[in-house]
Amino acid sequence: MTERSQVLVSIEWVAEHLNDPAIRLVEVDVDTQAYEMGHIPGAVAFNWQTQLQDPIRRDIISKEDLERLLSQLGIRNDHTIVLYGDNNNWFAAYAFWVLKVYGHEDVRLMDGGRKKWIAEGREITVEVPNFPPSQYQAKAPDLSLRAFFPQVMESLNQSGVALVDVRSPQEFTGELLAPPGLLETAQRGGHIPGAHNIPWAQAVREDGTFKSPEELRALYETMGITSDKQVITYCRIGERSSHTWFVLKYLLGYPHVRNYDGSWTEWGNIVGAPIERDVPTETHGGNSTAPCPQ
Repeated sequence: MTERSQVLVSIEWVAEHLNDPAIRLVEVDVDTQAYEMGHIPGAVAFNWQTQLQDPIRRDIISKEDLERLLSQLGIRNDHTIVLYGDNNNWFAAYAFWVLKVYGHEDVRLMDGGRKKWIAEGREITVEVPNFPPSQYQAKAPDLSLRAFFPQVMESLNQSGVALVDVRSPQEFTGELLAPPGLLETAQRGGHIPGAHNIPWAQAVREDGTFKSPEELRALYETMGITSDKQVITYCRIGERSSHTWFVLKYLLGYPHVRNYDGSWTEWGNIVGAPIERDVPTETHGGNSTAPCPQ
């Protein structure tokens, strides 16, 4: 199992390493508005909408585009990349997943994200750092970390596979197609047959930091999400599910976890894809601590 400190660092750790040349700090948000208003000194920015996914193909960024992005920002293969962002690190977790898909060795999340840094009154700046360009070389994508629609279809009704729907209870039952104000949606509401609803926010505390391994293990194992299974996480567009993917794979050490980034915007739009709308009695959805129905 990966040591927690190898993938998760504290606010204090980041504050102590702001001038460490071996580290590149990256704020990741759906766009760069929050970054432009003020960010951690020395941090560069990833814009999820325009830089981490292909808006035409509805796919993750290509290997070549990732190499171009990291090279322009002066990020090398030997850098420790520390990611943080808004929404309790949704998009930072997505960036973590993408970087692992393309084989970056040392990637970490800042526990608590932007929310905790700001709440503690720590220094922010509007100054954008300018690092010398690098020659970043990504690896071929590791598709063992990613689930595609055919794989999810094949997994239905298989006892050795566990599907984790990390959306809100309202999305799980089909009452909502998407959280309020968000545009990516599907024709139909509901969930993938057999999926367990464990909203992503149940893995974090009120301040946005992750719960202890003991708390996390109890949360997932009581729902039948155990380390001996092939686990597939999904949400609406793949960012919340990458947060849970990170928890299961790196904080709990589950060996076989895939993020289905096609998620509900794909499944709910495909002709003939089976959908359920019932609420299993064992669902944990009713006590989500999410600040809004996300």
